[in-house]
Amino acid sequence: MNMFEAARAVRAKAHAPYSNFKVGAAIKTASGAVFVGCNVENVAYPEGTCAEAGAIAAMVAAGEREIAEVLVVADSPEPITPCGGCRQKLAEFGGSNVVVVLAGLDAEQARMTLGELLPGAFSTAHMDTNMGDG
Repeated sequence: MNMFEAARAVRAKAHAPYSNFKVGAAIKTASGAVFVGCNVENVAYPEGTCAEAGAIAAMVAAGEREIAEVLVVADSPEPITPCGGCRQKLAEFGGSNVVVVLAGLDAEQARMTLGELLPGAFSTAHMDTNMGDG
């Protein structure tokens, strides 16, 4: 199953009774493994989780740590990008050149890189205690 089919299949399993907006995500790692996640809403907003966060959790639980590609699928006429929080979560495990494919239910709609989605991402370089006044 390719990334698009995997993301579309998991999207169908999303728990979105409040927004009725189901999202699926697939992450391919450097090893070639694919992990999926779907949004899981909760009546106590904002306690739900995004599809991308679910896929990242599955990836980490499997012992993987390096994202090579991301695909997000939703039923929308416009490409759906990861939310701001998920952009930072993706940046934790992927470089700025990692491709993020944005898809509708039938086909790819756009491609961007993590760097385009999150310019100036917060990184470990910002936490270097050997720099500045530290």
